[in-house]
Amino acid sequence: MASRQAVLGMEQASFFYGSGRVFENVSFLLDDARTALVGENGAGKSTLLKCLTGVLELNAGQVIRSRGLRIGQVPQDVPDGLAVLPVRDVLGQSLARVGQDGEDWRIDVLVDEIGVDPEMLDKPFGTLSGGWQRLMLIAAAARLEEPDILILDEPTNHLDLANINTLERWLTAEFAVPMLMVSHDREFLDRVTERTLFLRADGVHAFRTRFSIAREELLRRDATAAARARQEDREIKRLEQAAARYKVWAVKNPDLNKRKNAVESRIARIEKERTQTYVARERRLELADGDIDAKVALRLSNLDVTVPGSDRKLIGIDRLVIAAGERVALLGTNGTGKSTLLAALAAAYEPGREHYDGQAAVRFNPACRLVYFDQTMSELPTTMKILDYVVEAEGVTEKDAVRQLAAAGFAFVRLKEPIGVLSHGERARLVFLKMKLLRPNFYVLDEPTNHLDIEGQEDLEEQLEKSDVSCLFVSHDRFFTRTVATRFLEIRKGRLVETVDADAFFDSQV
Repeated sequence: MASRQAVLGMEQASFFYGSGRVFENVSFLLDDARTALVGENGAGKSTLLKCLTGVLELNAGQVIRSRGLRIGQVPQDVPDGLAVLPVRDVLGQSLARVGQDGEDWRIDVLVDEIGVDPEMLDKPFGTLSGGWQRLMLIAAAARLEEPDILILDEPTNHLDLANINTLERWLTAEFAVPMLMVSHDREFLDRVTERTLFLRADGVHAFRTRFSIAREELLRRDATAAARARQEDREIKRLEQAAARYKVWAVKNPDLNKRKNAVESRIARIEKERTQTYVARERRLELADGDIDAKVALRLSNLDVTVPGSDRKLIGIDRLVIAAGERVALLGTNGTGKSTLLAALAAAYEPGREHYDGQAAVRFNPACRLVYFDQTMSELPTTMKILDYVVEAEGVTEKDAVRQLAAAGFAFVRLKEPIGVLSHGERARLVFLKMKLLRPNFYVLDEPTNHLDIEGQEDLEEQLEKSDVSCLFVSHDRFFTRTVATRFLEIRKGRLVETVDADAFFDSQV
């Protein structure tokens, strides 16, 4: 059980990689609430968590923590080396971290309390789905390590909707412990957290409310500060003009120098107390605004989707037509074949062919220009330089690439760095930039928001809504799916079923 006297936070904290600032002048204290840490890609959220837990050391300022504070933590990526271990041994590592080696009865109690089949304990950890690997690590950190505070970095990554619902229930009802969590899932944050910290270039802004309300208040603060700054600019300009007049008049009447000096003193006071305004980095995520000069973008007929490398059928599609400009959300539980279907369609796209066989199972419109976003970004050449990757796009010069990268928020000094140094969110932005330069009119997107920050998600939503592109996508982000989709298809018992109510599917995933 967490102690209400547990203290964890930062005071005037700064961290730099070499000469590059990650965050600066950050101050906050956590309390017994479930707290969200929100910030744009590259703001330093994961680095901040590592500083809080002692993995990294600050360059300035200090971490504030009460003596004997016990922190449970689950990083964004599953640690290496766990796949071959039995699940029981992986959970046992949490017991070892708190000096309770050998007390395996605690593991048995845990799996009973969270409703997990005890037989799972004997399976290799790597045989679990990515979602259940994360759930088991979170449960172990929250219960077996008996922390005073639980720190979670992107806890919904790799979770399907059923697992997200399970996690939400655990965090709100089962695990009574203060928490700090980084997430870009807006609906998850609104359902789970009670307090919000925004990490920005101007420090941390704290709100004692859930994300959506806190963000509205932060935007109001920014607008108020910007209006006050504009008013101060106007007043300074007026006073400077008055001082200039007094200076001219003082040539004939030296007594007016006192008024000039008084006005200049007032200007100095305003400058000293000038309202600080926050200006977000300009880094739009943009899509190509292409269209297809026909009513139909894609036809499927008598298509069987099988497990890669086998003949086991996952989905049978008798007939499906996706119209030009439609944005189709593909719904289904884990293992039903959503990602497999998207990969099969991407593999069937052959732009070199002017026309497709009229009897083919997959027939794209000849005018279709398709791009495919793979949630793992496994094809991204991590050793290639950022600039070279963008220049690969047909017709893109180095000058064009530099300009496009700058607009997407990539600093010039980083363009010769390998892609591998980028965060997951920055890699996703880079892939979307490259796709835009290929001028597509059909997007196949597998979990496109997994690593995008909230501003990036909103950019993507806006671009898809206002463009005429066609889109078929899979996403466990409920907010994104509701906002973007014009049509919903659910994989149910190996068949595609049209549905008009995505919320009914979301609510059924328990």
